[in-house]
Amino acid sequence: MLGGLFIYNHKGEVLISRVYRDDIGRNAVDAFRVNVIHARQQVRSPVTNIARTSFFHIKRANIWVAAVTKQNVNASQVFEFLIKMLEVMSSYFGKISEENVKNNFVLIYELLDEILDFGYPQNTDTGVLKTFITQQGIKTATKEEQSQITSQVTGQIGWRREGIKYRRNELFLDVIEYVNLLMSPQGQVLSAHVAGKVVMKSYLSGMPECKFGINDKIVMDAKRGSADESQRSGKTSIAIDDCQFHQCVKLSKFETEHSISFIPPDGEFELMRYRTTKDISLPFRVIPLVREVGRTKMEVKVVIKSNFKPSLLAQKIEVRIPTPLNTSGVQLICMKGKAKYKASENAIVWKIKRMGGMKESQISAEIELLQTDTKKKWTRPPISMNFEVPFAPSGFKVRYLKVFESKLNYSDHDVIKWVRYIGRSGLYETRC
Repeated sequence: MLGGLFIYNHKGEVLISRVYRDDIGRNAVDAFRVNVIHARQQVRSPVTNIARTSFFHIKRANIWVAAVTKQNVNASQVFEFLIKMLEVMSSYFGKISEENVKNNFVLIYELLDEILDFGYPQNTDTGVLKTFITQQGIKTATKEEQSQITSQVTGQIGWRREGIKYRRNELFLDVIEYVNLLMSPQGQVLSAHVAGKVVMKSYLSGMPECKFGINDKIVMDAKRGSADESQRSGKTSIAIDDCQFHQCVKLSKFETEHSISFIPPDGEFELMRYRTTKDISLPFRVIPLVREVGRTKMEVKVVIKSNFKPSLLAQKIEVRIPTPLNTSGVQLICMKGKAKYKASENAIVWKIKRMGGMKESQISAEIELLQTDTKKKWTRPPISMNFEVPFAPSGFKVRYLKVFESKLNYSDHDVIKWVRYIGRSGLYETRC
């Protein structure tokens, strides 16, 4: 795939050079220095073609990292590899700088030998690399350590090492959803979707297998067997349009049984992402009323209503009401929170710290306008809103989270589990 990989300093001097194929010569090093680093005009494109040779580069501080090839390769794959390589280097010696590269050049060559083989990317997992490459160099591993390395490099569980032990076995699960909405002034939903992710923090001993159940419509309907029961019990399942999983999830089991089964990495990771467009419970409704009084005055009234349980509290609420470019002054009256006119942003920003469910609040603004010669009418940009609520607007629910560990003597009941739901605003807009 790659013909060579070079690391330069800001002067164009080569700090690290590794050539993998015969078609890349010394002239490629000089071509990149002359045409990119010392170019008269700043090179904005990260891909440069010089004499039928492609250079893919990334710049970090005063360091240039360039991958060179004469073949027609996947550009996004090359950049993904370069970013991953820089992450691996950072995990070993911190900041990517000229001094650090010079001090650790032996280590960098060792890493390149492991992560690139004849120009093809191999294992770039930091946890696996650190088991057999130390900062001092390659350590002579015992037979046990070598067998452990072999199983991690060739096996399926490269994201978790063996022998992890904790005094308390804990699992933290965060369901974070971003609600995106575009609503008409009359309250008609023009478009709405939820983009969600499940973030997990795992502090479990050994090599546990976890099973994770959600209220996906396919699973729930199959288990229930009849749609009448779901109608009686109300909204109990959600229709997920598309989803993607972390590499630890066994996709074969998900396709056949629709169960999410996985051996979790140690620490924090993103288990899954999903998107849904049906039956979204919108946390807030924004009702705008804009009235133009002549050419020099405008009256704006905005009401916000919370549409969730009274026992819940929304936080970090911010409403941005756009104002015309020729605004000279604004007088504000708000029932709750604080409101301020920001001339630099051409908007009234209304902030409320907390708001309970099934409540409403309003703001009134009197906007004074300067007379202008332009006959062009103000386009009225939409009112946008930011917030955070303690529930999942899509109706996503964690039905169960089970942990199985056969080797160590702890069961599912010994694991302390925490589940939290957070709903946040994405692009939440109402036309006025």
